Amino acid sequence: MKILLIGAGGREHALAWKIAQSRRVTKIYCAPGNAGIAEIAECVPIKADDIDGLVRFAKSNACDLTCVGPELPLVLGIVDRFSGEGLTIFGPTRGAALLEKSKVYAKEIMRKYGVPTAGFETFGDPAKARAYVKEKGAPIVVKADGLAAGKGVAVCKTVDEALEAIDLAMVRKIFGDAGDRVVIEEALSGEEASILAIADGKNWVILDSAQDHKRVFDHDCGPNTGGMGAYSPAPVVTGELLKQIEREVISPMIRGMEQEGYPFRGVLYAGIMVTKNGPRVLEFNVRFGDPETQVILPRMKTDLVEIMEASAGGKLAGRTIDWLPKACVSVVLASGGYPGGYVSGKKITGIETAKAAGTVMVFHAGTAKKGDAYVTSGGRVLNVVGLGGTIREAVTATYEACGKINFEDMHYRRDIGARAIGRVEEELP
Repeated sequence: MKILLIGAGGREHALAWKIAQSRRVTKIYCAPGNAGIAEIAECVPIKADDIDGLVRFAKSNACDLTCVGPELPLVLGIVDRFSGEGLTIFGPTRGAALLEKSKVYAKEIMRKYGVPTAGFETFGDPAKARAYVKEKGAPIVVKADGLAAGKGVAVCKTVDEALEAIDLAMVRKIFGDAGDRVVIEEALSGEEASILAIADGKNWVILDSAQDHKRVFDHDCGPNTGGMGAYSPAPVVTGELLKQIEREVISPMIRGMEQEGYPFRGVLYAGIMVTKNGPRVLEFNVRFGDPETQVILPRMKTDLVEIMEASAGGKLAGRTIDWLPKACVSVVLASGGYPGGYVSGKKITGIETAKAAGTVMVFHAGTAKKGDAYVTSGGRVLNVVGLGGTIREAVTATYEACGKINFEDMHYRRDIGARAIGRVEEELP
């Protein structure tokens, strides 16, 4: 098989790494890819949102299956276009991708089909949104309706913070059209987890749990980022809780989207808050998470290509996924200043040394090649990923590897996985 992978980050490097393990795959193309992906796949200079260019490439190179990494091409309708051209593609249609494109739509679908989520109201008028916040008080959450690169959610501890968030989104338009409407919802307390399911429109398989770390600094301080690290499995998600999430969240959403006329194929990602009253959905995404993918796929024993092909073809019934009985941890090495301004072009050293232990992988997120050297080309530069028999072993392997890599102004969180270690070791007899 020839595979076309779309995207350019750490998630796509992990996908390319996993796809390459399939005995059925003879060639991988990645558009546009990055310097690390280029070690596995042939990178082609087509942007992820150039739908026409991607269709032409897939047809002219007789690609058997296309896998979409980022959300933008899905929201733009790449699956509809590819399917219309007779090309097999893994992912949801434009209609189904509304679950990520519009937080208003997602919340309304959850309300319609009884999926547990925070209480909310939606607003298109900033004056009404302000009045609602003043009435409800804080803490409270303000979410821009549309895509905002993971930065459109403000968890506000005070009313003044919420009013500022409304002003930034709806009046000053820092997220563009994404802030035309906002969702204002109750602030939930608990522990977060990421639950991903792969669906074929009617059937689905659940992936093992993960937990992302969004804040830039240790102890969940500082601004939100695209993700500073993750681990899998997440001890907060017990076997019983996972069954409850499947029953109360995944099943009604897959059934509901079918009833809405948008059968869901591809990855349904549920961001979950585990509260004292049970799981509550924070958000839905319609693709593999980043950086969750980087810790889930190294634990997957099953051929991912076969699962993706079954999803695209409506043939997931009876499928199961086998997992390594190990823990996996990923730490993001970021450019100085991220998620704000940063300087690219910094030389990276130590990657091969970090990988030498054999239990560590390094997935490239924002890198380029300059001569024989890797240099930084993004805010999130590398994902250092370690496996271990326990979460503590995985954490130790990962951070030992992080210490062997260097570039100017590099920074990373030092507490990825600490919550999991605490939870696991508290439960030991």
